Amino acid sequence: MTESIRRPAGELEAAVLSALWAADGPLTPPEVQLALGGPLARTTVATILARLHDKGTVRRIRSGRAYAYSPAVEDHAALAAHRMHSELDKEADRPGVLARFVSRLSTDDEALLRDLLRRAHGSGEPG
Repeated sequence: MTESIRRPAGELEAAVLSALWAADGPLTPPEVQLALGGPLARTTVATILARLHDKGTVRRIRSGRAYAYSPAVEDHAALAAHRMHSELDKEADRPGVLARFVSRLSTDDEALLRDLLRRAHGSGEPG
């Protein structure tokens, strides 16, 4: 692959996830490659799928001698939430991480978070 057509890994991962979200069922690496179009090698697609599996964002099942992949997260919002949980799980000081996160929220995001937490705890009363 030449340098002029290289894309960042995050962009490739997003493209692969989009192809899986659009599919009617699990896809093999060659099927994902076909869905993506373009010059990506099958081995590149297989590597991206393996990385996504390692991160827990896709599931895989045996399909002959290879694997077929399906998304383990429903959409972009679920993917972002998965990443946030993964980052939080890496840190020993969870209260410190959460406190810093919350302290940097905008006023609107803080109000939204409060409302979501209230709903999650069953009061259901708005803000």
